[in-house]
Amino acid sequence: MIEVVLPTPLYRLAKISGPVLVELKGEVTQRALLGEVESRYPMLRGTMRDPHSGRRRAYVRFFACKRDLSDASPDEPLPAAVVSGEEPFLVVGALSGG
Repeated sequence: MIEVVLPTPLYRLAKISGPVLVELKGEVTQRALLGEVESRYPMLRGTMRDPHSGRRRAYVRFFACKRDLSDASPDEPLPAAVVSGEEPFLVVGALSGG
């Protein structure tokens, strides 16, 4: 099972209290993983990525295995440690301040 960790505002929007566990068959990509999360929680559509292009939103970042995957192709396979459930896939909202 793949563990998807979301920012707190998205947990609240989806009315869930913890990571989303996803099981996917075949090649696991950002597009497939986030598509599955959005299909389970339709209120999240458009919050993490553009619904037409599948590219991430400007103030959202994706991390896995201590790597920033934000600028990777949405069709690039995710790291094996994420697919096996050893490491989570993190969706992080931007932080800013002044």
